[in-house]
Amino acid sequence: MDDLASAVRLWRPPMLFTAACTLSIAIYLRGYLPLRRTRPALSAMRALSFCAGIVVLWLALASPLEELADTSLTAHMIEHLLLMSAVPPLLLAGWPVVPLLRGTPLWLRRPLLHPLLRSTSVRAAIHRLDSMILAWALMNLSLLAWHVPAAYDFALQNEHWHEFEHACFLLTSLLFWWVLLRPWPAAGRGDSGWMPIFYLVAADVINTALSATLAFVGHPVYGYYLTQKNALGLDSLTDQQTGAAIMWVFGSIAFLVPALILAGRLLSGPHSNQTGGTQSGRSL
Repeated sequence: MDDLASAVRLWRPPMLFTAACTLSIAIYLRGYLPLRRTRPALSAMRALSFCAGIVVLWLALASPLEELADTSLTAHMIEHLLLMSAVPPLLLAGWPVVPLLRGTPLWLRRPLLHPLLRSTSVRAAIHRLDSMILAWALMNLSLLAWHVPAAYDFALQNEHWHEFEHACFLLTSLLFWWVLLRPWPAAGRGDSGWMPIFYLVAADVINTALSATLAFVGHPVYGYYLTQKNALGLDSLTDQQTGAAIMWVFGSIAFLVPALILAGRLLSGPHSNQTGGTQSGRSL
């Protein structure tokens, strides 16, 4: 526990990232407050969800958890779970696109954002990315690739690559959850029936396979942790098994609970089947 206390004492909040998170909330609220008067569906719960997503993002990347992740796989797995399974759905449930655009000052929005939004090449790229198959593949390939021992150790030994790893997890997970939740003003794709459920369950299969491998392999997989003094006081194998168990249980909850909700709607009657294709994802 002395190592844990020491790691917390050494922690200093990154001022630039903290300022960026605070600014993101301020811009969102600046756009949200006038919008809610004409968009009743843009409820206070949506604003709360977006703000919670930013706070969880800060906890993952700027709190003492980031210090602990440098020496503990368990802390690192918690960090990854927050980035991939908590932050994206919270942010997207806040319907962030229009509030963030409206909240951006006009002097910045007009020269920077308007040309991007009107660009045919940007719109074409967005259209290509708006695919369940692509979103599923990108998120899961990112997850598996960065957990290859050589890549995992390399990222921990090189801070800029570690930041890039986190960006990969966050961006691919945002895309994964975007095509499922389709936050306003995105139009429904008509992905009805069992497709969204298969999408979530298939992602859980990958999460389970990776977690089970780390839990039952019987030896430490990542050499980096063998050279570090674990801040949680765990030996390397116990730390790996604990982190794998957390990833397995809570990662599966993140995928399977929405899948069960969607399955319940499908099985509840014809009316749910008719409306579920365009609305079920948004209301998860």
